[in-house]
Amino acid sequence: MARLLGVDIPNEKRIEASLPYIYGVGPSLARKILGQANIDPNTRAGELSNEQLSAIIQIIQANGITIEGDLRREIQINLKRLQQINCYRGTRHRKGLPVRGQRTKTNGRTRKGPRRTVGVQRKATKK
Repeated sequence: MARLLGVDIPNEKRIEASLPYIYGVGPSLARKILGQANIDPNTRAGELSNEQLSAIIQIIQANGITIEGDLRREIQINLKRLQQINCYRGTRHRKGLPVRGQRTKTNGRTRKGPRRTVGVQRKATKK
């Protein structure tokens, strides 16, 4: 497997489809990077030379693209800031509820988790 910026990318896939394995690089950004590096998007990742791999790395670093650990850290800092200033989005994150205005009465199971059935508590029977 080819290794770019600490991430293993699959050799058998096209480089255009392999670059999005890097956290922070999507399909459109991958096309843009390959265009700047003058690399054919249909080339398999395993067929790339060391010069082409280093060109991809240089373009990512030169454009200031935040990827992998730095991007994850930045997102966590943003979420902590929202929770700390106690804004609406921060409180929704803290409670584990949908953040962007979705309804929660009938849907929202992805954020809320599986249903917890609330049953009736009965007292011990009197004799």
